[in-house]
Amino acid sequence: MFATKQMASSTGTPHYSSARAGESILARIGNTPLLRLASIGREFEHVEICGKAEWFNPGGSVKDRPALGMVDAGLKSGALIPGKTIIDATSGNTGIAYAMIGAALGYPVTLCLPNSASEERKRILTAYGATLEITPGDEATDGAIRRVREMVAADPAKYFYPDQYSNPANWQSHYYGTANEIWEQTAGRVTHFVTGLGTSGTFMGVTRRLKELNPGIRCISLQPDAPFHGLEGWKHMATALVPAIYDETLADENIEVGTEAAYRMVKVAAREEGLLLSPSAAAALLGCLHVAKLIPADEHALIVTVFADSAAKYLSERFWDEE
Repeated sequence: MFATKQMASSTGTPHYSSARAGESILARIGNTPLLRLASIGREFEHVEICGKAEWFNPGGSVKDRPALGMVDAGLKSGALIPGKTIIDATSGNTGIAYAMIGAALGYPVTLCLPNSASEERKRILTAYGATLEITPGDEATDGAIRRVREMVAADPAKYFYPDQYSNPANWQSHYYGTANEIWEQTAGRVTHFVTGLGTSGTFMGVTRRLKELNPGIRCISLQPDAPFHGLEGWKHMATALVPAIYDETLADENIEVGTEAAYRMVKVAAREEGLLLSPSAAAALLGCLHVAKLIPADEHALIVTVFADSAAKYLSERFWDEE
């Protein structure tokens, strides 16, 4: 690996460029496109629905942003030094981001991952060279969190444990990056922000910043409608281990979304918009439609959500073959 140096982007995301010609893959994290839906939601003529296409990040998801932010914070504080292994619990996307970043910067990565994660995610993690510690699928990310805590407690000197569920650098990456991108890309016209809760970092960071820019923006959080669900990365907060960075008072409203409805929306988005959305991204779109229904016809609105990733890592799922 050749030497890298850190640079700041216009949105506050740490960028790394090579000491040689060209730039590091990490410099491509952030500044993703904002896509406006053309077909879905067209019955709401007074509402625009837009989504941040986070699969344009080099690791393929929104989780590139906080993973880079947390690794960067570890490097700055001295908690991450040569010889240490980056370790964390993940449902897949943050793990992919860690694995990519670790490969780019020369750090080994170990990830605790529930067996319910898609096979595509597991193969991608292996391709990046990450070591996987598989935990029971029926325990979701909570089981992975418990396992990583056991491993770190047994050998604390070996690991750098960012702990994405507790690390303020998680939500700060969205405060300085994602939120400002949304504001700039909508020319300040955004009226509603809607996104799902997993670590809650996206919602916490974007909401805090957008409320500073315009306190009138309504920020709506989304959760699965049941403890057992198929929305990878999302948490049913009433029954899950609640992330330390989560503040339930920030949401103007919380909406529950069903897994089967999200699966159906995946196929609708593909066939009516040409967008291959992941189930969680489709669930976010369902949340936007719910919000749109409640906006008076004489009130123009611009709803923005975050499409966390594409369907590329879910093409083996059964719902594609169901009517």
